[in-house]
Amino acid sequence: MKKWIPFVKSAPRVSVVRLNGAIMTRQGGLNDQSLAAAIERAFKRGKPDAVALSINSPGGSPVQSSLIAARIRRLADEKEIPVYAFVEDVAASGGYWLACAAEEIYVDPCSIVGSIGVISAGFGFDKLIEKHGVERRVYTAGKSKSQMDPFKPENAADVKRIKSLQVEIHDAFVAHVQASRGTRLSTETELFDGSFWTGTKGESLGLVDGIGHLIPMMKDIYGDQVQFAVYGPKKPIFQRFGAQLSAAFTSSVEEHALWARFGL
Repeated sequence: MKKWIPFVKSAPRVSVVRLNGAIMTRQGGLNDQSLAAAIERAFKRGKPDAVALSINSPGGSPVQSSLIAARIRRLADEKEIPVYAFVEDVAASGGYWLACAAEEIYVDPCSIVGSIGVISAGFGFDKLIEKHGVERRVYTAGKSKSQMDPFKPENAADVKRIKSLQVEIHDAFVAHVQASRGTRLSTETELFDGSFWTGTKGESLGLVDGIGHLIPMMKDIYGDQVQFAVYGPKKPIFQRFGAQLSAAFTSSVEEHALWARFGL
């Protein structure tokens, strides 16, 4: 109607982008490729008054977190559209990285937020294969090519290198949060050591702006007549028909481990 009769005032419109799940490049996870089209439509279709991010994520890939957040900020700045983030169960680690793409973050009192840190995990099988008489044969060109091999004893130099990489990634994460939250962040509590808090505590620490749920908050800001359009990644066709593949199973195991860190 507004397209054909410009002087007719239409109801306010809010695009809702669903960011639900672990952040990973594997199928079924949140990543820039799977979300790009949905995010672009959310900012461009119907000239929305605002974009609301509905976040429920325990984190995952720092690179994909950065790419998704950067896309949101680029479009928000280009279109001059405000972005609000609403946390459901959890926005931790990369999930909180996504939340910081918004100008304002709102939570449930029982939401989990924070976990601003970097983690790497694995297993060591060197003693297991030794016990069973299995000989490991690895041939490389480049002395560092087989570092962190789970079938070799842990090497102090490899650990030192991994930790140095983690520091660089952690610094980028901290810089992103500080740029987003600015002076709202508490200076009396260490916020960047990987700790996480409830939504209520997160508000007092400046990690979030307040307690509130998406629909009532958007109605409070834009009025009861506000209209919502929901966008999110489309599931691959094999998932829609319930097919089970080994890659999907692997992703499911990894995602379960991420959620389990927060008791979910």
